[in-house]
Parts: sequence; structure tokens; C-alpha cells
Amino acid sequence: MAFLKYKELTQYFNFFKEIEFENVPGYIKDYVVEEEKILAIYKTYRDHGVFTDHKIILFDQRGTGNVKEITIVPYCSVSSCAIKFYASSAYILLYMDSGYPLRLKFVRLKPEDKKRLRILYNKICEEII
Repeated sequence: MAFLKYKELTQYFNFFKEIEFENVPGYIKDYVVEEEKILAIYKTYRDHGVFTDHKIILFDQRGTGNVKEITIVPYCSVSSCAIKFYASSAYILLYMDSGYPLRLKFVRLKPEDKKRLRILYNKICEEII
């Protein structure tokens, strides 16, 4: 039997918009514990990424929305992180203790969006360390 090492944990996300907690669908709110502090919530056309002070919750809707894959990444399972900035996009790269990478892409970024993403990245790094 063969195993693929370094296979990515989730599908690709192209987050393009930051939203408020009040504007997320109800099923997303069920995955945030009352004691957690929400750092940011981003969305794609169908998917969402919730960043709290303890974990990242990724909601991946497939097809017509009948299939939802929910991935929870606790910061305690992340061994290292990186951020890459491009002209109008950025990546947050997380490497799990298991060796698996997680790549989150943020697109259509303006300078103020990059600043908010930098702050989010620093808060994530504080939780990892």
C-alpha cells in the first residue's frame, strides 16, 4: 500500500471577502464555541473560513451545496506557518505536525485588506507559538 506524504488537507480556497459573524449562515455559528474569540471570517462564492483564537474552521460546499465538508484545524496541530504577498493576492501557508500543508489563498486584496490579513496572520502565529 502506498501513501502520499504532503497531500494537502483540503480543497483550494480563494477567499475574496471578509464578512461579519452576524452575516454567516446559521450552520457555521454552530461550530464556534461560546468561549472562542472570532478573529476574522472570509468567504469565497460558496465556502467560508472562520478564524478563531483556537482554530480555523473551513466550510467547503461542493456541487449544488448538497455536500459540505467541514475541516477544523486546531492551532496546536500547526508546526509552522508562512505568508506570501503578491500584487493583489496572498497565501497563508500552514504546515501541520503530521507534515501536511494547508494553503489558504486570499484574492482581490486592496492595501487595507493586506493590512488586516497581516494582523490576522500575526494573531495566528501567536496562537501557534
